[in-house]
Amino acid sequence: MNPKLKNDSMEFLFESILKLETVEECSDFFEDLCTINELQSISQRTAVAKMLVEGYVYSDIVKETGASTATISRVNRSLQYGSNGYDAVFKRMGIIRKEEKK
Repeated sequence: MNPKLKNDSMEFLFESILKLETVEECSDFFEDLCTINELQSISQRTAVAKMLVEGYVYSDIVKETGASTATISRVNRSLQYGSNGYDAVFKRMGIIRKEEKK
């Protein structure tokens, strides 16, 4: 974890999320935790990351998600140079990078 983010509050947040057991519990928790705009932004970034991993081009991602090219670029940087958080989740969901499908 980025040292700038590591503190007791952040640890508590992540431990709280790990206690959720169903999609409904997760939905309820995040609805209480975040604003509608925050949830829409988070879900959009997740959709963008999935599409990038699956090999979609920016123009198709813009059309499908409504994300700006700046958002797509930011997510792409996270996929390329980030902490591999998207990869860990996508692997568990059976979503495989296009280049790994060969």
